[in-house]
Amino acid sequence: MRVYISADIEGVAGVVTPMQTVTDGKEWARACRWMTGEVCAAIEGATAAGAAEFVISDSHGSGQNLILDDLPDAVAVVRSWPRPLGMMQGVEYGRFDAAFLIGYHTGAHHPSGVLAHTMSGLQIHSVRLNGQLCSETMLSAAIGGHFGVPIALATGDDAYGAHVAELLPGAHYAEVKTAHGRFSARTKTPAEACNIIRQAAQDALERPLPAPFAVATPVTLEVTFQKHIPAELLAYLPIFERTDAHTVKATAPDIVAVSKMVKFITMVSYGS
Repeated sequence: MRVYISADIEGVAGVVTPMQTVTDGKEWARACRWMTGEVCAAIEGATAAGAAEFVISDSHGSGQNLILDDLPDAVAVVRSWPRPLGMMQGVEYGRFDAAFLIGYHTGAHHPSGVLAHTMSGLQIHSVRLNGQLCSETMLSAAIGGHFGVPIALATGDDAYGAHVAELLPGAHYAEVKTAHGRFSARTKTPAEACNIIRQAAQDALERPLPAPFAVATPVTLEVTFQKHIPAELLAYLPIFERTDAHTVKATAPDIVAVSKMVKFITMVSYGS
């Protein structure tokens, strides 16, 4: 059995503030250790259920957060940016039986959840696919679905759990903290979070897997920025239509093309 893992950091136990998510911030190194621990726990649980091969996407920030020396030998890790499939790069190689989303969070449009955002909280106000508000989870699940890979497990806070239950009702969920606000939570200890994730990963693979998530094609992508300039610049390109001061719209043949657009858009907006 082959399992793909996409790992973020905002949904990891103990992580509650932006300073823990940036390379020069307080507790960032410790948060990376907690993130790595949760990924290792997911691998251990999956291994107990019969999984033997893993590809992991380091999907937060610089893409260089996971502590490679602490990971099992029989894994491959996707690191750094840019990459066309974003947080799901690597899922296109071979046939995976299931995917896990570890340390994920609610989207920018969501009213609650620790460190909620979509792609870039400083640049992006909201994203829509085919008119539906889109989180990083929706985009990741859709990319997995494009390659026939279902999301079997997701982990994060309670608000994210509610989002997963609505979007991916067949996925197993492991809750490692309870959100009190955007920058506050009642959190499990890293050790207890790993215990929960280890068991959840095993359970997720020992029961019938859900169907892969799919979006209708062609796919309409809409991105609303926090500022005017990214929308203005993108409208210079004929594939984008500027629908208001902050929003651009484009149509793509499939979710892979959307993923490439999103990565281009986020990198353009960083400089604006």
